[in-house]
Amino acid sequence: MGRPPLHGIRVIEFAGIGPGPFAGMMLADHGAEVIRIDRVRDGAATLDAADPLLRSRTSLSLDLKDPRAIAAVRRIVRDADALIEGFRPDVMERLGLGPDVLLGDNPRLVYGRMTGWGQTGPRAHEPGHDINYIALSGVLHALGRAGEKPTPPINLAGDFGGGAMFLVFGMLAALLHAQRTGEGQVVDAAMTEGSSLLMSMMWGFRKLGRWRDERGTNLLDTAAHFYDTYETSDGKYVSLGAIEPQFYAEFRRVLALDDARWDRQMDPRVWPDLKQELTALFRTRTRDDWVALFDGHDICFAPVLGFDEARADPHNVARGAFVEAGGVPQPAPAPRYSVSETVAPKMAGARDDRTVLRTLGFADDEITALGH
Repeated sequence: MGRPPLHGIRVIEFAGIGPGPFAGMMLADHGAEVIRIDRVRDGAATLDAADPLLRSRTSLSLDLKDPRAIAAVRRIVRDADALIEGFRPDVMERLGLGPDVLLGDNPRLVYGRMTGWGQTGPRAHEPGHDINYIALSGVLHALGRAGEKPTPPINLAGDFGGGAMFLVFGMLAALLHAQRTGEGQVVDAAMTEGSSLLMSMMWGFRKLGRWRDERGTNLLDTAAHFYDTYETSDGKYVSLGAIEPQFYAEFRRVLALDDARWDRQMDPRVWPDLKQELTALFRTRTRDDWVALFDGHDICFAPVLGFDEARADPHNVARGAFVEAGGVPQPAPAPRYSVSETVAPKMAGARDDRTVLRTLGFADDEITALGH
């Protein structure tokens, strides 16, 4: 295997929560040198060694209220390829670390900004969380069962799917541009817009008359009997996704669903009754019994697994989908490469600010002046 694909890229990450650390983790997993700057020095405290989002990078604590620390950050960023910050708009500018300043110091810098609402617009300076951002983008309205209130998918659609992943994509695109042209730029990643873009297919369905605004009434939102989860006799669940005709036909064949009503797969008028029958049918066996019954059949079926069950699943084990680092089970870096390798996760530990600063070229007297 070759070196990680981002080997040689240096990223400065300003400490935050949620999508910022996830973006830093992704970049570090794929070989970037990510240096995390914590805003307030807290002496001998350690980073959260149980948090996978902080894995595989070094950490440096600086008091950003101190002009000497601001000067140190500017010096560090001059030799960096990219930067991640997730503060509200204008916070970095007030610190003297805004894009105009840092791109002036380093014209090829990719300046990644992660916010919920974006850097501009009427809500730009308002507080918020994932649930608020996906509410405004129209995503949350579509999530949930018919007749029930919207159900947020934890914080996956805003913080991570619509936030961090779009930030990383934008930063990598901007890094390619900088390598070709020497020109850096700001990447303005807003969770409202990222989460909205995740719904592009549904916008197309809606235009074609194949998606209704009422949640729980459409093909992929639990209305269809062939695309849902079902409880089993042991109180566990299975997932069924037999959309295509050949998978639906095989599902019917295995369960001997021969009545002509099952021929009307795409007729929403029969979905409620057929779902009621499947609900009763799936409750007649355990989850593992259903797994055994459908094994080897092309149906689009899988058991719904919990955390520990997912780690132990034979497919996930064979792929090395989960790893353990520092005693913490966690997902392995993804995706995989045919030539390059990813970085084996290493959990955060005790800070050693002096060592990090020496590595960055600071002399001992300069380090002492910074309070370390």
